[in-house]
Amino acid sequence: MRTQHLILALCLFAFTTDLVLGQVTPPTAKASPETTIQQLGTAFVQEKTHVGLSIGIVRNGKTSFYNFGTTEKGKNQVPTQHTIYEIGSISKTFGSLLLARAVLEKRASLDDDIRQYLDGDYPNLAYEGKPIRLVNLTNWTSELPDNFPDQPDRFKQVSPDSVPFRIVSELTRYTKQDFFNDLHAVKLKAAPGQNPRHCNVAAQLVGYILEKIYQMPYEELIRTKIEEPLQMHNTFGSASPNLFAKGYDGKGNPMPAFTMKAMQAAGGLRYSATDLLKYAAYQLNERDKAVQLTHQLTWGNVDNQAFGLNWFLHKTIDSKRQVEHSGGTFGFASYCDLYPDQNVGLVLLANDADQSTQYQLGELSKKIIDAFYGEPIAVTMLNTELKKRGYAQVINVVKDVRKKHPELYLNENYVNGWGYSLAGQNKLQDALEIFKLNVSLYPKGWNTYDSLAETYERIGNRKQAIENYKRSLALNAQNTNAIEFLKKVGESTEK
Repeated sequence: MRTQHLILALCLFAFTTDLVLGQVTPPTAKASPETTIQQLGTAFVQEKTHVGLSIGIVRNGKTSFYNFGTTEKGKNQVPTQHTIYEIGSISKTFGSLLLARAVLEKRASLDDDIRQYLDGDYPNLAYEGKPIRLVNLTNWTSELPDNFPDQPDRFKQVSPDSVPFRIVSELTRYTKQDFFNDLHAVKLKAAPGQNPRHCNVAAQLVGYILEKIYQMPYEELIRTKIEEPLQMHNTFGSASPNLFAKGYDGKGNPMPAFTMKAMQAAGGLRYSATDLLKYAAYQLNERDKAVQLTHQLTWGNVDNQAFGLNWFLHKTIDSKRQVEHSGGTFGFASYCDLYPDQNVGLVLLANDADQSTQYQLGELSKKIIDAFYGEPIAVTMLNTELKKRGYAQVINVVKDVRKKHPELYLNENYVNGWGYSLAGQNKLQDALEIFKLNVSLYPKGWNTYDSLAETYERIGNRKQAIENYKRSLALNAQNTNAIEFLKKVGESTEK
């Protein structure tokens, strides 16, 4: 199956190497990192859906900034490092940092039932006796709805271009009491802690719980405990309007500002590249116990999907740690990319919200990292050996490369994407060998067998397709792709 997680596109950590493309390209003279960043940024804003872009980079304590495009369509007004953008869901990591401090101060525990911080009775916030715990609010496993009001069809008759304005208008009037009224009406469909899903409600609830813990408005908590110590400018309304970029959707339509109090903790913060980079630099300092706690694994594993406290945790192809989060509002996209082992962090801010902008910012960040550090030697050796020995030997090639370079790390989703890249080039036999590699690396991964089965079917080997779909279904009884295929070919889906 091409994708197995809601956020797979943003979780893939592949460097921009020949390996990703499934082919070897001739070497070119290597440009300086600064030249490469200028080329990448210029190319980004030249795409018609994009408007402006600001990039901030901190390496070993030294900062640099790059700006492209314009802060407003129709004007030749290049953004600066002080231009303010909406950062969307990166806001969630601010609440997690405050929660981590509360834990270290013994004001709370991540295992606490959230109901001990709520006024009134909430018997509905448990499933078969298993309550929502604070940690579930920060790793997307709370089972709460993504948004309040939880009425996804309420704008069914509204023009798609008008929906953002309707939502902003609605949430501007939506009060804290409305939130808790809706929280009383929630019905959990599964036990918390199992199924990660994007959840603005959980992040906003963290904000309200922090207000209860500290007896202080959330805005004041952000200002006194994060912004002032880091010398970041408060942008809840005090900044000059001239500093704000204007946001646009993928069609180029101006979008409403995303500044409602009802979404403050979930996605309502706004910063310049300068200020968000100060935050990124602080997040690289894992000697700080609160930062360290937010980067610790709370769900999953780095082989496919892993969470700290609202941070996505990965390992690069040469076994370096990556901690990242992206954000999006109706008119903006953002990305914060941290590599603690290399003491480097990047922030990328764009004033457009095309469907793919967040993903593109993530890819752009990885290209910048590649410009600084080059292709890992393990990847170079892997490409060289594959060119010599062919994809039929890929399992042995990986084993041999790892003997010399044990740091070579091939994430399950990375290998899966590699296989589909080859399949997309109609190199089905090579893709088949890559999916076999994934099965050998991750024999308990249901999606590895699903992708292998799909490719067997494409090359005409139905017997092997059926066998591997059944293996996938044995590992994941909810794999609808396998169920539908087996039913179509008249095979039983029973164990």
